[in-house]
Amino acid sequence: MNFDAIIFDFDGVLLESEYAGNRQIAEYLTNMGHPTTPEESMANFMGLAGKDFLAAIERWIGHALPGDFHAAREAEDRRAVEEGIAEVAGAVAFVRSLPADLPRAIASSSSTPWITAHLDHLGIRDAFGDHIYSGREHVTRGKPAPDLYLFAAARLGIPIERCVILEDSPVGATGAVASGATVIGLCAGRHCGIGHADRLRALGVRHIAHDFDQAARLILA
Repeated sequence: MNFDAIIFDFDGVLLESEYAGNRQIAEYLTNMGHPTTPEESMANFMGLAGKDFLAAIERWIGHALPGDFHAAREAEDRRAVEEGIAEVAGAVAFVRSLPADLPRAIASSSSTPWITAHLDHLGIRDAFGDHIYSGREHVTRGKPAPDLYLFAAARLGIPIERCVILEDSPVGATGAVASGATVIGLCAGRHCGIGHADRLRALGVRHIAHDFDQAARLILA
């Protein structure tokens, strides 16, 4: 094992929520008169949260979001939490294959209730214990700042340089690279289309995995 800990982003790495969420955003914007494809939504909004997420959408449409946007998002989130979202192919098996004594954490822009609910759906909440960290709740600066990853490593008690991070989004990868960890750009989700790996490489990601088998080989090489 070349690393002393592994840190996971969540949406788009373990959960196929990036594609589902951006499809909903694209449908909403298209219906309000701003034609947007899921691919455009992912290119412009993926990995962002809070004010940064809203500001990016408003830049795209050129004006403030209508008042019902938040209600539409909340309704979609409730549905997703109740029904669950599929894993990124191979994610659950990969998590279960990790050595039991290998420290691991989740460092995500999503809220901890969202993360834990979907970990319960996937049946792997126990694999992370209390090491579930949110950029909304645990740090002042979320991604693309490196703070959340540094926080997670500190809570694990492992120097960030001895951690490997699995990230899928350009926003998250920016923070992961800046943290000083080894970063694997995971391009296994449905949202990772042609050119996605090149976008991550351009941000300084040196290692790319197109599925969890490739990720395992990189981590265990």
